[in-house]
Amino acid sequence: MTGMIFDIQRFSIHDGPGIRTTVFFKGCNLRCLWCHNPESRSAKPELMFYKEKCVGCGECRKVCPRAFTADCIAEGDCVPACRHGAREISGRTETARSVAATVLRDKAFYAQSGGGATLSGGEPLLQLGFAVELLSVLKENGVHTAVETAGNVPFSAIETVLPLVDLFLYDIKGIDPEKHKKNTGVSNERIVENARALAETQKDILFRMPYIPAYNDAEAPAVADFAHSLGRDLELMAYHEIGRGKYAALGRDYPTPDAVPPEPAFMKALAEEIGARYEWSGV
Repeated sequence: MTGMIFDIQRFSIHDGPGIRTTVFFKGCNLRCLWCHNPESRSAKPELMFYKEKCVGCGECRKVCPRAFTADCIAEGDCVPACRHGAREISGRTETARSVAATVLRDKAFYAQSGGGATLSGGEPLLQLGFAVELLSVLKENGVHTAVETAGNVPFSAIETVLPLVDLFLYDIKGIDPEKHKKNTGVSNERIVENARALAETQKDILFRMPYIPAYNDAEAPAVADFAHSLGRDLELMAYHEIGRGKYAALGRDYPTPDAVPPEPAFMKALAEEIGARYEWSGV
């Protein structure tokens, strides 16, 4: 079984407990305005051009006359020709077992730290067969598994991976359906229904909300209420601009220029305030 991924990040500490390896799947059916991984949206490989690294040597044109033209079809012939790292292809096909082999290199660190592997994206459940085989190999090797999902998939997909997942990192972008559609391109009805159904399975779930000033920040209390109604905690994730350069590399406009990253002290106070309402840890 093969799948399309765009990165494997080792020694990750933000995608579940302990030291983890995060596998980023390509392809997503949401269009969040604040997406910090815009290269995850398309399910196909994409050429990324970092203009600031280009010295204008012209080596890329020698191997591909389409370089720097509107006719570029992202075949990637120009990438190895660029000695300055200005060009790269985001997206590659790998087998589930080859990805698992990379993940298993750090099995000793998972055992020491209580970590494991996290499937992220993009939306990993859009490549269900690939995800199932990868999760199966990891579980056979005693690795703790987590899946980060936006829940915008048929619940049957979630049920399929249920026996293979130790922790679901479930993203909730907002509660109001109309605001959700404006911010992400889709309504949240299926996402909310799936969250309720998943909670009934008694699986370990951590709800996570990206906190984006001027876009969905006012909905944080309502999202916390929703998580609490399902007996789960909520993690607030502060908006950042790390993805700004990726948009430029893909030739796209940055979609949230008016959003300002909140100060860490503000986020800490907000998390503590919301957490105190439900006797949470405030994370």
